[in-house]
Amino acid sequence: MGFLPHQGDFRYKTKIYLPNTPELMIEFERIIKSMDFDFFGRGEHKIAIESFLEKDDSVLLDVRSIEETSTVKLVLKSYLPVYETPFCELPNKLNQLPTDKFIGVFCSSGVRSAIAFAYLKSKGFANVRMIEGGYPQFMEAIMPGKVFKHIKK
Repeated sequence: MGFLPHQGDFRYKTKIYLPNTPELMIEFERIIKSMDFDFFGRGEHKIAIESFLEKDDSVLLDVRSIEETSTVKLVLKSYLPVYETPFCELPNKLNQLPTDKFIGVFCSSGVRSAIAFAYLKSKGFANVRMIEGGYPQFMEAIMPGKVFKHIKK
């Protein structure tokens, strides 16, 4: 069993135990090794927001911080459920995510969503993609006229 911070580090009084750390790293490395040129060339890691919003049986995983989600709330009642899970809390809330739905991961710039994407893949989530574009594309996709057209379908 591994732990952080390193044993003997006098700056920390609490040890955070990470169960099965070697197994987790082996699976994470396997996922990373599978992400070759063909994988990225086929775009299997990302999806445009417009395409994502049209998918059935989908959920949005918003990995922005609590401060960000309290400032800009993404409520997509006309489209799909939104799971607000700050990136740093993802390991603790993993069991709350549906395994039978397509998961689109969103953050403001793409950094956290990229890491969350790889993490979810390493945990067995096969149907997961990063939402492309951050705020500008997202806000454009949910403008009133587009939402109206979606509702009228």
